[in-house]
Amino acid sequence: MSTAASRSKMSPPETKQPPLPRPSASLVIINERNEVLLVQRNPRASAFGGMQVFPGGNFDQAQDTSLAITAIRETFEESGLLLASPVDSGSAVLSENDLDEARFDVQQQKRSFKNFLLENQLEANTEALLPFTEWVTPVGPPKRFRTQFYVTFLKPSPTSGFSSGAKQERVPTPDGGQEVIAAQFIHPMDALSAHLEHKMIFMPPQFYILSTLADILNGSKTTTEQIEQVKKLSQGGFGRLTINPRGIGKSSDGRTILAYEGDEARGGVKGRMHRALVQFEKAVRLSFLLASGSEDLILLQTPSQITLVRNFDIFEDIDRTTFGGTPTSKL
Repeated sequence: MSTAASRSKMSPPETKQPPLPRPSASLVIINERNEVLLVQRNPRASAFGGMQVFPGGNFDQAQDTSLAITAIRETFEESGLLLASPVDSGSAVLSENDLDEARFDVQQQKRSFKNFLLENQLEANTEALLPFTEWVTPVGPPKRFRTQFYVTFLKPSPTSGFSSGAKQERVPTPDGGQEVIAAQFIHPMDALSAHLEHKMIFMPPQFYILSTLADILNGSKTTTEQIEQVKKLSQGGFGRLTINPRGIGKSSDGRTILAYEGDEARGGVKGRMHRALVQFEKAVRLSFLLASGSEDLILLQTPSQITLVRNFDIFEDIDRTTFGGTPTSKL
């Protein structure tokens, strides 16, 4: 036996290190009718294909100075909605055509988002973004993310773009594909009902945040009290919460149990529940409309049913000892 072969046989197998989570940001936009903006990702996308998500994406070191800027830039790219205000009252108002052209240029990397804002004397509304939990993808998937979620209340603005209803999006991304195939505003309760009816597919973070907001945003008109409740969550322990889901087995009905920070299985007091029960389907048939007008079908593994189990007061009962401290993302 050769020396190399002998050494190979004696050496322990190399342990493959899991990929590090990529810093990213996602934005939950609430309009004056208590509806939130959701975008549907292309079923063929490499991450979260076919899912309904809040607009967002990876931090771009060449373009973004903060995760808040990432959230605003990605929202503009994916939905056409621009969260920016004129630097002064004399700044020109951009038309829908101007916004569409700029959006295409930013997507195609022909123009940076930063330069687009400077050229039009606009300033991103980062101060309006409220931290609303951070999520870390568990070890296992080939792509992992550390996503800072923000929430903001949409104010009428001449540069904002659409603010309600459904809007189909077919502007190509730089790789020639379609990252997002649709964008729409929908009430959190209606979105959760659509999930139960298998009409909308969410991952646990989106389901968690929609469930949280559904308890607050009652009715079809946003009130001052509701805004203050969301702000209180953001400024308290909930807003600083970092959630790194951990599978701890199966429920009695066969669903995967994902335990979150503060759960009795994750350092919390006995009896405290902070977890999700998730039914993963091996193959789910999805249908979507191609630009040509024809229909395509694709099979995906996806969560078909999620139940959030949370038996504590998210306004008062989140402490740093069992729930963790401030998010580690400092971008």
